[in-house]
Amino acid sequence: MAQPKVLLMGCGGIGGIMAAKLLARGHDLVIVTHNPAIADAVNRRGLVVRGADGEHVAPGDAVSGRATATLVEGSGPFDFVFLATQPPQVEEAARTALPTLATHGAMVCFQNGLCERRVAAIAGVEHTHGAIVAWGGSMIEPGIYERTSDGGFVLGRLDGGDDARLGTLRALLDAVGPAEITTNLRGARWSKLAINCAISSLGTIGGDRLGALLRHRFVRRLGLEVMTEVVEVARARGVRLEKVSGTIDLDWVALTDTERTASGSASLLAKHALLLAVGAKFRRLRSSMLQAIERGREPAVDYLNGEVVTRARTLGIRVPVNERIIEMIHAIARRTARPGLPLLRQLYADFHTTDVGPPRHLEDAAAPPM
Repeated sequence: MAQPKVLLMGCGGIGGIMAAKLLARGHDLVIVTHNPAIADAVNRRGLVVRGADGEHVAPGDAVSGRATATLVEGSGPFDFVFLATQPPQVEEAARTALPTLATHGAMVCFQNGLCERRVAAIAGVEHTHGAIVAWGGSMIEPGIYERTSDGGFVLGRLDGGDDARLGTLRALLDAVGPAEITTNLRGARWSKLAINCAISSLGTIGGDRLGALLRHRFVRRLGLEVMTEVVEVARARGVRLEKVSGTIDLDWVALTDTERTASGSASLLAKHALLLAVGAKFRRLRSSMLQAIERGREPAVDYLNGEVVTRARTLGIRVPVNERIIEMIHAIARRTARPGLPLLRQLYADFHTTDVGPPRHLEDAAAPPM
């Protein structure tokens, strides 16, 4: 394939940073956003990305509007359609972009959650790829982005099949970060889902960056309980979980029956230490779901924790922490609840009459500086 033509749907934190990196490498890219303020900012000053290596500006143009097939007429057909919207908008974005997709092309899902099946129902399994994002980014203001952590991608197809387009996609995304190809996208997705159900959702309820939140022992405990419920559902569905970033083993992270009632143990100490390390690496990460709520958008909780709850009910498995999280986040979106540590403490109190956690030397005040 010659230099692939790419249509990018969505220019929020992840989409904006990808666009800037691809444009800086000279790739053929058309950007579409439904946010006129983002389009205006990008068209006036380009895409501005701030990170540990300073500030970089990539000149670019953005199309704003829903009639994408008309607005990009003459630019397609596209070899890849990058779907970088929030999960609640992914199906609309896929339908809008479908007429511009080349007959040999593929749509690529960059969302958290389990969006590939939703997109495959629109574009077809053979035209749907998954890209699990292993780095963090946020939009500070329209057209200005912050890369909050390094990392790359995990790429694959739902059926685990071999596909030459995945190699082309990997080379393309090298401008953003290293990518690996998996034959077990389902397992990798569920592992990432377990983490997102904890980090993104608790970050939304807590209203703060990840590093600050995970310094609190009770927040780490909630995170472990959320992930444990997700792992139980995945196991019941026959999912073979993959390690996240090659190191985080969700089968090990999930609490055992003994750990759920223990006041402290060596294994609990190790699991809390792991979450402290995650908090240190992604300390600047702020929940994209919270940012969506702040912009008046629908939160993605039904596409994260909601996916788990729906599948758990069909299996007869109880996932009470995930259920309560959904209720709280919808209350935040309705402005009947306010994000912050008090709301997280209420979530913890809903399930604990006594303090349960690791040995006392992992108390809040003992957490290492981030």
